[in-house]
Amino acid sequence: MEPSKDISRLIEIMAALRHPETGCPWDIEQNFHTIKSYTIEEAYEVSDAIERGDMDDLCDELGDLLLQVVFHARMAEEAGEFSFGDVVNAITTKMIRRHPHVFARSEADTPDAVKIQWDEIKQAEKRERAERRARRGITEDFKGGFLGSVQRSFPALTEALKLQERAAKVGFDWSAPEPILDKIEEEIGELRVALRDGDRAKVSDELGDLIFAVVNIGRHVKTDPEQALRGTNMKFRRRFNHIENVLEAEGETLEAASLERMEEIWQSAKAIERALVAEVE
Repeated sequence: MEPSKDISRLIEIMAALRHPETGCPWDIEQNFHTIKSYTIEEAYEVSDAIERGDMDDLCDELGDLLLQVVFHARMAEEAGEFSFGDVVNAITTKMIRRHPHVFARSEADTPDAVKIQWDEIKQAEKRERAERRARRGITEDFKGGFLGSVQRSFPALTEALKLQERAAKVGFDWSAPEPILDKIEEEIGELRVALRDGDRAKVSDELGDLIFAVVNIGRHVKTDPEQALRGTNMKFRRRFNHIENVLEAEGETLEAASLERMEEIWQSAKAIERALVAEVE
């Protein structure tokens, strides 16, 4: 098996990896649910490469993401559902159908005309989708109702924010940030009770409620919770790297250092950051 720029080679490789007798044991035992998290992770890594402007990494990460698409398609083919070719056919059909003004099938030549045309096509696609789901016996539809426009595929923080924004359009919303802080304190209390009782399912439920409330306060103070958390993540990386560097300079390791020592260095990192901010100001 040799590398190739032809997509068919990647499909062949995946088929070989999934072969029940000669394939890779890890790949063979995977299913849609077990690799779902990897698919999401690869999409984030593509985003990270773009943010860093690293074209070498972007090329590599796009390949990893493409592998996930091929992986899912291969498992679907094994189940007799669809193949990679069907995936390609579905998206090419959709793109041609949604852009008739580009592919010489429409007279729409203004932004407004294109918008009207796009909405009409989307409505037709929704009807077709509903018919397909009915034939499969699928009744629950999260794409229906007032909140249906909020994609479940969003990261949880983003989905929570958009659900709240959508509900707020019809007045289902807090009037000010202060009551949300009270709600957060209430949720913390309920989480404490769940932790005390040792009920793992309840802990998970209450933790979700707490995070949802925190997202809401972010929305009310015009702060995107996703970006706020990203900033905190970066701050944590920076301070933890400082701990690692100081310990290394002292001939110590992270594993051998006490929590008290690491906390001491952490506080020194915070002091350094405050001093740098003061200099800039």
